[in-house]
Amino acid sequence: MTILITGATDGLGRALAHRLAADGEALILHGRDAARLQRTADEIQAIGTARPATVLADLSELAQVRRLAAEVRGTTDRLDVLVSNAGIGSGEPAGRERGVSADGYELRFAVNYLAGFLLTLELLPLLRETATHAGKPARIVNVASLGQEPIDFDDLMIERGYDGMRAYRRSKLAQIMSGFELVERLPSGEVTVNSVHPGTFMPTKMVTSENVTPIDTLETGVESTRRLAVEPALATVTGRFFDRSRDSRANGQAYDPAARAELWERSLKLVDHDDLT
Repeated sequence: MTILITGATDGLGRALAHRLAADGEALILHGRDAARLQRTADEIQAIGTARPATVLADLSELAQVRRLAAEVRGTTDRLDVLVSNAGIGSGEPAGRERGVSADGYELRFAVNYLAGFLLTLELLPLLRETATHAGKPARIVNVASLGQEPIDFDDLMIERGYDGMRAYRRSKLAQIMSGFELVERLPSGEVTVNSVHPGTFMPTKMVTSENVTPIDTLETGVESTRRLAVEPALATVTGRFFDRSRDSRANGQAYDPAARAELWERSLKLVDHDDLT
């Protein structure tokens, strides 16, 4: 299988890349720092596995997300799995104050949600074509969180009462909601879409920079994500939210068809993309 992992140069993404490479999967690794991206590819090659392809992009700019998708399409003629892992936390090192992306959108919503939303739309034709040739569904795995908060559609960019944790939680719920909505809009059996809380306070930079004591190991997160990406028994499981390896339930707003549809339509406008055909 060919697997694209975003945010693959640190933390969960890097550890997952090492695990999947050791299992013999062909990888495309995304990062925003060229030196760290090449170092990660070097590390994987050094353990005796095939060197991963690499793609560079800053997901806070939608034009770079589009270039990332185009580069992936130019790198491979098949994509079995997209692991949408890249993101920023609720505080440091991204900062606690409200920031905006290159496109003028609230930063956490832009990076944690809109970038993955656009990347998914841009890569869907390749995922669907791969599924047709492989005779089994392609997979999308959104690395989300148990930390979720309902989206206020009257203040989507949180211009009032900003708080980094609120922004993070809303971005993660948006990930889950759009995943559920995508399942409803795709022909059955082409692409599975699942979201996962990989682990609670794993020892990643996002956690340690906040001086939070880790609870789960990085290995827990790797296994929680890996199984959704490649486990044969989960090949047709779709439209779910998992708490680690347990089938769970997201915030109630994720099960509101009207809220999901509104988020979908507004997201299409924000990223200036046509709907599915």
